Amino acid sequence: MAQSGQKDLLTRLADAGEDALSRLASSPGMERVTGAMTSLKDQVDALASKVRGMDALEKRIEDLERRVEKLSKSSGSKTTGTARKTSSPRKTSSSKKS
Repeated sequence: MAQSGQKDLLTRLADAGEDALSRLASSPGMERVTGAMTSLKDQVDALASKVRGMDALEKRIEDLERRVEKLSKSSGSKTTGTARKTSSPRKTSSSKKS
């Protein structure tokens, strides 16, 4: 007897839930709510794709930092401490005045 009483209670609860959902869906403000939720979903999807792209950028930055560090160590041992000279002298604004 307890089984049939429990089924009746569950059936009544399910029916009440269906009725509540149908009334909620037919309410006047529900279209705005569903539109806002759809827009929010689209924005979250766009943000997620951008965040996934950041992992690749971070890896590239780490690789470039390692290369710069390696190059700075190798060029640091070759320098003699004198400044480099350029092949052509720079023109400054004071040299243009005559």
